[in-house]
Amino acid sequence: MKKSSRNRPRKRICPPPPQTSARTYVRINTADIGMFRFLLEGYDNLGIFTVVNKFKGILLLRYSPHLKREVKVFLKAAATEMKLEILPHL
Repeated sequence: MKKSSRNRPRKRICPPPPQTSARTYVRINTADIGMFRFLLEGYDNLGIFTVVNKFKGILLLRYSPHLKREVKVFLKAAATEMKLEILPHL
């Protein structure tokens, strides 16, 4: 009796891990940095950010390159809650 292929799970080949993180620079009001952190945590810690310039409100958002689409969705949603500007790479 031949076994059905439906009973066996498919082998999924995982891609190799990325060598570097993707980066996006964002400018927000300094008063909104805490809100940005709160929203980012609400998106299952999609990435991490570092405050590059606390006086100008420039943040460096780092995330895995395969999550680029999800990060764009997050930034679009965050822009509805606060003034947000995506900057070119510095």
